[in-house]
Amino acid sequence: MMSEELEPWSLFIYAMKAPMTRDRYQTRVAKFFEFIEIDGITIEEKARTFVTRSRNDRTWAFNSIMKFTYFQKQRVDRKEITGATVRNYVKSIKLFCEMADIPIQWNKITRGLPRGRKYADDRIPTLEEIKKLVEYPDRRIKAIVYTMASSGIRIGAWDYIQWGHIRPVEKNGEIVAAKMIVYAGEDEEYFTFISPSAWHELKKWMDYRQTSGEKISDSSWVMRDLWDTRVAQGRGFASLPKKLSSVGVKRLMERAIWAQGLRTKSAPGKKRHPYQANHSLRKWFKTRCEISGMKPINIEKLMNHSTGISDAYYRATENELLEDYLKSIDSLEINMESSNLRKQIDDLTSKAQTNEYVITAKLQEKDDALITLSDQVMKLMVEVQELKKQRP
Repeated sequence: MMSEELEPWSLFIYAMKAPMTRDRYQTRVAKFFEFIEIDGITIEEKARTFVTRSRNDRTWAFNSIMKFTYFQKQRVDRKEITGATVRNYVKSIKLFCEMADIPIQWNKITRGLPRGRKYADDRIPTLEEIKKLVEYPDRRIKAIVYTMASSGIRIGAWDYIQWGHIRPVEKNGEIVAAKMIVYAGEDEEYFTFISPSAWHELKKWMDYRQTSGEKISDSSWVMRDLWDTRVAQGRGFASLPKKLSSVGVKRLMERAIWAQGLRTKSAPGKKRHPYQANHSLRKWFKTRCEISGMKPINIEKLMNHSTGISDAYYRATENELLEDYLKSIDSLEINMESSNLRKQIDDLTSKAQTNEYVITAKLQEKDDALITLSDQVMKLMVEVQELKKQRP
């Protein structure tokens, strides 16, 4: 390979604009390299090895892709994955080969691909399952789950979220939500909202880090590694944060699901898992918002979904989106006790205001009655004086 030639893996990354697309495509191609046992320690080395060998032996490249595809088709037959998953694998490998100028007879490979459904038949987790999930003994789990469940962000968003991208929203001195900038600085940048509970869990996590010796600023990554607090040096390591990537967040979530008994090995012939570890929270968000009566187009906006021609014309203000989002707050809260407490406070406040109005009205009625009575007395006094004047 010529020294001036660009790295195959770099060309592959260059071909994808969206961060979430990059994450998924990289993972799929990496699994393909692992399956064919290509030489190399890093993913870049494996990419170079595959390209070099494929250019020298096109038959080997074609057979390698075909074997991998056939293996995935067998998984579909066992109901471990869907046909759409196989197509996504092929799509990712095809893009890599195209960017590396590796000619492959794709029509032969795609001819036997299973049809992919446009949607999965998995469900969203129940509220009880999510409550059990956040009991996992890791300080970060509540902040992660509450944030994803109340905002609908993708797992890849954690690679971009810094503390300065999240700001609380107050009304009448109370935090009712928090605004979060997602994919800041990227073409896909947008904003959404998170629940009060999510904000408080994130704040608690950041405050803990600060008291442990880390210097927190707007540029601090919201998710970072843990440090060992059992040893004297643990406090020192807290001051040297290392960002927890979206891959790390994904693994943490999967560990928590297994550890909490929310995922078990499936029986032969059964679907592998009832719901996805991370993407299910995005589906949870959309479902709960729709049930709560939010406008569908506003839900899509907060999830950064395309709305077709409306993308160019629909321009709801930030405040309008917030007001609609607040309709769903109670449905999005995982910690229903705090939600119920807030309801009780609102009810008491409303009752207090009503009582104040009633008392004010009663007092006004008494004032009006006194004024009327005073007017009547004055009138009688005038009449008495007139009668006195008429006496002989």
